[in-house]
Amino acid sequence: MKAKKLVSLFLAATMVAGLTACGGSGKDGEKTKGAETTTDGKAKLTALVVTSSLTEDVATHQYLSDIADQAGVEMTWEQVAEVSWTDKKSTLLAGGEIPDLIIGTGTVGDADFATYPGMFEDMTSLIDENAPNIKKMFEEKPETKQMATSLDGAIYGIPKYQRFWPLTADHQMINKQWLDNLGLSMPTNLDELYDVLVAFKENDPNGNGIADEIPMDWAPSPNNGSFTALAMLGGYGITANYLSGDGYYIKDGKVNNYYMNESFKDLCNFLNKCWKAGLINQEVFTQDYSKFQSLSRGSGDDKAIVGFTFGFDALDRFGATLAEQYEGCPPLKPTADYTGEVSWDYEYNDVNYVQNAIMMSANCADKEAAMKYIDAFYSPENSIQVLFGSLGKCIEKNDDGSYTVLPPEDTSKDPGTWKWMNALADRGPMYISDDMNVTLPTDLQAVTELDAVFTPVTSEIDTENDVYPRAFMKFSQEDNSNMSLINTDVTSVTSTNFSKWVTEGGADSDWDSHVEALKNAGMEQVMEIIQKQYDAYKEAK
Repeated sequence: MKAKKLVSLFLAATMVAGLTACGGSGKDGEKTKGAETTTDGKAKLTALVVTSSLTEDVATHQYLSDIADQAGVEMTWEQVAEVSWTDKKSTLLAGGEIPDLIIGTGTVGDADFATYPGMFEDMTSLIDENAPNIKKMFEEKPETKQMATSLDGAIYGIPKYQRFWPLTADHQMINKQWLDNLGLSMPTNLDELYDVLVAFKENDPNGNGIADEIPMDWAPSPNNGSFTALAMLGGYGITANYLSGDGYYIKDGKVNNYYMNESFKDLCNFLNKCWKAGLINQEVFTQDYSKFQSLSRGSGDDKAIVGFTFGFDALDRFGATLAEQYEGCPPLKPTADYTGEVSWDYEYNDVNYVQNAIMMSANCADKEAAMKYIDAFYSPENSIQVLFGSLGKCIEKNDDGSYTVLPPEDTSKDPGTWKWMNALADRGPMYISDDMNVTLPTDLQAVTELDAVFTPVTSEIDTENDVYPRAFMKFSQEDNSNMSLINTDVTSVTSTNFSKWVTEGGADSDWDSHVEALKNAGMEQVMEIIQKQYDAYKEAK
């Protein structure tokens, strides 16, 4: 996402201590000695919220002020950009004290609950007494309660359900206007893609008389996650969720990892061929996300720069001026004569159901007030604002009770950027029930059309036996700790070799040592842990 404004940066641990709750934990629903109130009787709460770097100061978001008023609390905010959170989190949690609330998906996970026992509040009884909206979500979507409940029966984090996102969040897109300008057809396999990319490089498809075209680009990610060329493994028959980038996937009910599958090696060989021919952005492994976005949006005119890339939707990737030039490119077979299975990324569960959107400190001095505040996020009207922004500015409430997401007030912004500027968006706690009537913004309407390009493949995926139900699975404290440690070592191997093999080659000669390094790091142990819990999950369904 295009970085615009980084606000309320995470301060040093000493500053965080000033935001943490005082006093003991007390019994659920009771105020402890350290509980503070305003002169008009509102409970004072502190919260750390992790947002997109696009998100403006959350203290200016009207819907958040409204939620606080509804719950009868006064909030003090600490806002951290997601790009800074990983480094900041270790310092915060290791310090032993956290604010009353931590808000944002992907901030704290089950492994953290296991690593720091006693730091986070078990909200089970608080929900029963103070959270009708969350209880409604649990009743209407029982899987959300399953997601929230740890193996020991405790609820440390409340999940979200946002409903609107498509089967896949990772789309490969190609500049159709460039194809037409050069008299080329949509590629159907990697060999054809290579020829198309060469033509993009050599034949000035944007027509500006300058050799400024970047035939292929993908997103930077420390874990080789979403919007990277790894999505192309779908053409080899691998159905994976590339949001995580850890490589684990399910095939015929068995856990695998694509970093140990020779398809990964073969894809790296293809990408190295492209790299040597100058077809891939030479900064693909060093650019940040804002550079990735800005390149795809060109220089402000109708002359696109990037030919083939990956993203959620065309408006977000290319902006309003260039988006119409691009179309979805269906999954590409490795070769023209390939007769094996073709699949694609499947992420519906992982983008619509997400664990641990909001957590409470065990040292929160007024847990009842904090629980009521958490619950307020999950009312229908608040939830839609958490996702898209405040009523009036970003959303219109219609006379029939339905909602319409409005176009950006700033016409220079696309709907996706506007949403991230004005809302917690996908990172926020919410429950958008299936019966809510919402007219979506143009980018989500467009992504539905984009997703249709992949539907012939994704609709055939066996979701019972070929999809990793990551969002719904829980692991023991020991398993979480082991997987976290092992995956750190695994990521070091996979990230290093992915970039090396693309830019320098050597995948074939290095392959055996690569597999051995993954085994030594413990990848097979993680696969056994996931298989055990996957089998238990299937049996319990």
